[in-house]
Amino acid sequence: MLNPPHFIIIGAMKCATSSLYQQLVAQPGIFMTTPKEPCFFSDDEIYAQGIPWYEQLFADAPPDVLRGEASTHYTKLPTYPETIARIQAHLGDVKLVYMMRHPVQRLVSHYIHEWTQRVIATKTDINTALDLHPELIDYSRYSMQIAPYLEAFGPDNVLPVFFEQLCNAPQQELERVCAFIGYPHAPQWQELDRDNVSSQRMRKNKLRDAIAYAPGISTIRKNLIPKEVREWVKDRWRMQKRPELGAAERERVTAILDQDLAQLGAWLGLELTCATFKTAACTSPTGWPGWHPV
Repeated sequence: MLNPPHFIIIGAMKCATSSLYQQLVAQPGIFMTTPKEPCFFSDDEIYAQGIPWYEQLFADAPPDVLRGEASTHYTKLPTYPETIARIQAHLGDVKLVYMMRHPVQRLVSHYIHEWTQRVIATKTDINTALDLHPELIDYSRYSMQIAPYLEAFGPDNVLPVFFEQLCNAPQQELERVCAFIGYPHAPQWQELDRDNVSSQRMRKNKLRDAIAYAPGISTIRKNLIPKEVREWVKDRWRMQKRPELGAAERERVTAILDQDLAQLGAWLGLELTCATFKTAACTSPTGWPGWHPV
């Protein structure tokens, strides 16, 4: 393969992968694909376009830079079961960055995202969605998602990063990621605008968007309609209240996730449960000292 990526941010969804992507884009000597998430190795219809399509994503990368991409579909088992075998077949010793956050909070953000994308029906609340969309829980089962990567690529090629520590010590975590991917310079954390806040997204509507973003309409709207009126209209398309799990659903979800976190914690040398996650995750894991190949 011509000019393969040196590293991939493989997930998890709704764990600040977009923030890390933006920070890496801002560093000289690092090239990240556009789009951020090509999803080449996961999505069958994209993979069917062939390696030349994927290679073209890196065609504009100058020589002697680090190349990377960030596709959270790569840690969405069991939805995309062929991902790891495809990466192995084409990329060899690629470095992999796996980001995690409190698994229940990730689940809630995931629900909001899918609601805005109309994957989840308007009137389907989060408690009902758990059974209709099992991926809400599955994508928060971090040890289940990362285990096959550790097996396939070895623990030295997989970097665990916690969202909580990225917020707590952003410069330190950026330096740790850059050291892992082989960046030879001193990275600098940048203050960038956040553009991926789920709670601020409007629910998709093709007709509304076609009219609102038609050529010329956007300029007229901004110039003639006061901002407070525009925001009032947008609020009609936003989720008005952050969803919360009911007591029974929270107990069920916590039991599933605590079992998964026990395994993750054993691999990382940390005490991890849903109750302790936020505190325990304010750390920079040194690796996977408790992991052993099967």
